[in-house]
Amino acid sequence: MRVLGIDCGSERTGYGVIETDGSIHRLLAAGVIRTNTKWPFEKRLLEIGQGLRMLIQQHVPESAAVEEVFFSANVKTALKLAHVRGVALLSIAEAGMQFAEYSPLEVKMSVVGYGRAEKSQVQTMVRSLLRLPEAIESEDACDALAVAICHATHESTRRRLA
Repeated sequence: MRVLGIDCGSERTGYGVIETDGSIHRLLAAGVIRTNTKWPFEKRLLEIGQGLRMLIQQHVPESAAVEEVFFSANVKTALKLAHVRGVALLSIAEAGMQFAEYSPLEVKMSVVGYGRAEKSQVQTMVRSLLRLPEAIESEDACDALAVAICHATHESTRRRLA
């Protein structure tokens, strides 16, 4: 199964694509779609959408997973994040892919085994689970890979139980 994980952000949207059987995961691609903060917001959303469409076309994932929106004290930031998430969901729907969403707690539980894990612990476990010689430099890409791994694990369990 090929899974695209997305970590939404209006300045940096992280992505990670893995090939997995549910327990063994292999990194295919990881990175960040960066936008220029000086651009109008709608142009930044367009850039993110185009980047995601290109990734989906290039890697042809079967499913995609996105982290649920967490409630922020800053309403303006939460709204921007929701807009980016909408662009990601639209890109996924246009491609006809399966979609799943997970809370930050679920992602950390799935990858680290502890829902309150620190970023460094997530990064270490992503590196270990993907058997990488070095850690993923970008926190956004690493978070996206964690979401993809979480989905792969959940989907594998769901298939076994079905």
